Amino acid sequence: MEIKIIKNPVILGDLKNIAEKQFGDLVKAVVDVEKGVMAIGGDLHADEEAILLEKGSKQEHLWGINLYSEKQEEDWIEFDSMINIRPSLNNRSRDVEDAKIRGKIAKIVNLLVKR
Repeated sequence: MEIKIIKNPVILGDLKNIAEKQFGDLVKAVVDVEKGVMAIGGDLHADEEAILLEKGSKQEHLWGINLYSEKQEEDWIEFDSMINIRPSLNNRSRDVEDAKIRGKIAKIVNLLVKR
């Protein structure tokens, strides 16, 4: 699957198509909370992270999530990825522990994906 960097809004149906081709019900994504973009379509969050780093993103601004297009809006973002384990930023689990960062991620995702 080709990794795409999303800078402009896409429709939810586009995510559903990607999910069906990959994992069935989810799309892996990495969000750059500084630039307000996200990468989707990778088999691993690390693949999407690498593309964003190549495009000039900084590691500390990248967070891995899963998007479940079939779930309700309040439950469709899962803040879970191996790339989120960052003891140097006080994030010691796969989850995004900082509520402020979670809020930024949700805002960006909801701007970039039209439900």
